[in-house]
Amino acid sequence: MRYHNITKDDMLNGDGLRVVLWVAGCTHCCKDCQNPITWDPNGGLLFDEAAKQEIFEQLDKSYISGITFSGGDPLHAANRLEVRNLMAEIKEKYPGKTIWMYTGDSWEKIMHYAIMQYVDVLVDGEFEADKKDVKLLWKGSKNQRVIDVQKTLAQTDPLIPVLHCGDYS
Repeated sequence: MRYHNITKDDMLNGDGLRVVLWVAGCTHCCKDCQNPITWDPNGGLLFDEAAKQEIFEQLDKSYISGITFSGGDPLHAANRLEVRNLMAEIKEKYPGKTIWMYTGDSWEKIMHYAIMQYVDVLVDGEFEADKKDVKLLWKGSKNQRVIDVQKTLAQTDPLIPVLHCGDYS
């Protein structure tokens, strides 16, 4: 897995103060994407032990709410396994911290992925420039959804996503 940046004390990519891992690799290539530099799965830096320790140092802070995986796309084939393994380690080491993930894929396509057991909140769907709205919370376009993953998976019909309580769409 490769990444472009680790953002600290972020307030824009999920609830509370967060650390954000911006992974490399995305096949969605949305028009007017905010991070086209992250599309190339071979771009950026190799995610190594030092990068992981940088994330853990942030998560050790009591005021950090959790981590957000963005990019690029954390579910890109070049990222999926390592992102899942990192999420599992974070959930074990920091059970009180939340994990958010941004992906251009739809909930309906990815809801059965094993990685979803670690995700608390998912922002799904490609960014659509014609549906852009700067007033939206945690998402860029009106077609995207901010989904409470664990509540959605626990209900009888997980095809009907439960929107996160702070989703003011």
